[in-house]
Amino acid sequence: MADKQQQPGHHMPEPNSYGHVDEEAQSKELKRQKRKKLILYIAAFVVFQTIVIVIFSLTVMKVKTPKFRVRAASFETLNVNASSFDMRMNARLGVKNTNFGPYKFDNSTITFFYKGAAVGNAIVPKSTAKFQSTKRFNVTIDLSSSSSEIATDFSSGILRLSCTSRLTGKVELMLVMKKKKAINMNCTMEVHIATQQIQNLKC
Repeated sequence: MADKQQQPGHHMPEPNSYGHVDEEAQSKELKRQKRKKLILYIAAFVVFQTIVIVIFSLTVMKVKTPKFRVRAASFETLNVNASSFDMRMNARLGVKNTNFGPYKFDNSTITFFYKGAAVGNAIVPKSTAKFQSTKRFNVTIDLSSSSSEIATDFSSGILRLSCTSRLTGKVELMLVMKKKKAINMNCTMEVHIATQQIQNLKC
């Protein structure tokens, strides 16, 4: 049987000597682009993590000094004349903690003054102000004084008092970090003798 002859006009495809080189170049280019994207992703992640850490440090991990103040007061007894006064006060106190961890404070004392002289004090019991909350509690104080200066306030119907206290304690963050914080309280108030009410309370 005679060999089939190649039909005119039909040519066998010649091998492309550059085909392998082109594929290898494309493969290298793809790998290079993948590495570039990976580097960009890693850089973006590092920047993001840095921003998160900075924000976390400036908010959650930043320890602020809690606030301690007299919130209100009422009287069980109130006896005032031109030369002396004698009263039993129920003071409502508050420790406001804005930290992201509890504030544990120790026993302390609150002292009341009239014309710069101490006229009574009471124990502030140790306790805990939970995170992002206010610890409220009451103390009872017996106040008394004998002074010729009382006559002026008695005639005006207003008795002016002040009080101070200092709490020491620690703010606990993430159950591991503890930061000591002390709070100074300074309040002034006026006792309206006729109505037996506290007014102009400022801390």
